[in-house]
Amino acid sequence: QLQLVESGGGLVQPGGSLTLSCAASGFTLDYYAIGWFRQAPGKEREGVACISSSGGSINYADSVKGRFTISRDNAKNTGYLQMNSLKPEDTAVYFCAASGLGTVQASCSVMPYDFWGQGTQVTVSS
Repeated sequence: QLQLVESGGGLVQPGGSLTLSCAASGFTLDYYAIGWFRQAPGKEREGVACISSSGGSINYADSVKGRFTISRDNAKNTGYLQMNSLKPEDTAVYFCAASGLGTVQASCSVMPYDFWGQGTQVTVSS
């Protein structure tokens, strides 16, 4: 079964940190770009960050620049999203996705994605 599975979400206080993981099974992520998205209740899905297959190209949404870091470990077939200095407005369901495009575009949201995870909830609250 070809799938992506996110993990690492949870409840964290403002200013705290979380690291999300995106593990692929049934296929290798080596040739896929990875994107992270989030969707809060009543809001449209937002592209947060994306990384090329080699890891050499990365884009971030302005809302998370300087706070979030996307990375990947192809040996582990896994992508990551390190989130620091979390704010209540970061509260959302976070999804990862894999794009056979391999490269990244100026906007992570316009890239075509072949696989999507089921999402993991991140809640930032005191």
